[in-house]
Amino acid sequence: MRIAGSWFYNKKKRGRLIWVTAGMACMAAGCCAAFCMQVSLRAPTEVREAMAMDESVKKVAITFDDGPNPDYTEMLLSGLKERGVNATFFLLGKEVEQYPEIVKKIHEGGHLIGTHSYEHVNLSNLTDAAAIEQVDKTNAAIHAIIGEFPEYIRPPFGCWKPNLDYETTMIEVLWDVDPKDWATSNSSVIAQRVLGDVEENDIILLHDASESSVLAAFKIIDELKSQGYTFVTVEEILLE
Repeated sequence: MRIAGSWFYNKKKRGRLIWVTAGMACMAAGCCAAFCMQVSLRAPTEVREAMAMDESVKKVAITFDDGPNPDYTEMLLSGLKERGVNATFFLLGKEVEQYPEIVKKIHEGGHLIGTHSYEHVNLSNLTDAAAIEQVDKTNAAIHAIIGEFPEYIRPPFGCWKPNLDYETTMIEVLWDVDPKDWATSNSSVIAQRVLGDVEENDIILLHDASESSVLAAFKIIDELKSQGYTFVTVEEILLE
């Protein structure tokens, strides 16, 4: 069973999407927040069309938080290009403003760009106005560089304010596999944590803030591709 942002996805009933508020996602991440759930069994047209796609391909999405990083993101982009892989990057607004050229390279590389927050804060601990500012400032910074507003957000720590579902139309994206790459500098350990847990249609959480995480990403990609997996953006996973 998957909870990925605003979409509640049941792997046992493939192709059935149920819309829920982000409060459910925050609860799944262990955050304390009151929430309500709204259910709609009617998926948008683009979702129904995506459901009709060939399901024979084993897909997985690899994602990177906290960038752009001046030391490691370009190293990561080079390796992704070499392997023909498109990834999803959830960017921090403050870093976006400091390293716009790297953001351009992410976009030009065909990767999906989403919002993380402006300063990597727990949005559920902020006032509504402050949380919205974290999102809006980041979205504006990204738009100023690539000419597009992000449609997806991964709130830091997986914590969102449920009432903000009515203030933004962004789709919250969590994860299925978290190797806690920030807690070790051993790329082999990180890779094995992922490879031992990943399944088809999973979303993998990594960071592009250390060499070990980048090297682990390459090991994960190489091994999963040898197993017949195709790497896609989170959009393709969520709208499947």
